[in-house]
Amino acid sequence: MQILLIRHGEAEDDFLDEGYVGSTDLPLTERGVLQVQKMAKRVLNDFPPQFIWSSTLRRARQAAEMLSQTTSCSVEYLEDLTEMQETENRLAFRKRGQEVLASIKLNSEDFGRIAIVTHGGMITQIIESFLDLPIENNIWFHTDYTGIHFLDYYRDKKIIKFANNTSHLQGL
Repeated sequence: MQILLIRHGEAEDDFLDEGYVGSTDLPLTERGVLQVQKMAKRVLNDFPPQFIWSSTLRRARQAAEMLSQTTSCSVEYLEDLTEMQETENRLAFRKRGQEVLASIKLNSEDFGRIAIVTHGGMITQIIESFLDLPIENNIWFHTDYTGIHFLDYYRDKKIIKFANNTSHLQGL
């Protein structure tokens, strides 16, 4: 199974100075909508998914809906794909990332390629889980707005085909 991990586009809550937490729930900016449109066209042309999973937070939900419309894929929303919550510590967040990846993998067995639209922090948790990295580490997988990571469970191997690809944003 192949997994496209995709971060949402630029969102209004990314510009908040005080009181900002990843669980703040505001929509995409106009620029964020353009970023998602470009990403969705690239995904359709280069590696169309058969199913989409998405965070329930508005910025990811908007991106997933746009990707769904472009690729004609169904989308399912999971609260477990949201960004780190104020009440969570690092261990709980990582555990949630591991569990949601395992659940998505189990529930996506009928698909050759899926997309997961989520947030930068959750993308790191999913990649760490995919690679079986220790929970305590100092690794962060940076993801730009609409950055795409391509993970592949190929036979008995786990392959990262590319990480944080944003070539679709050239000229924006």
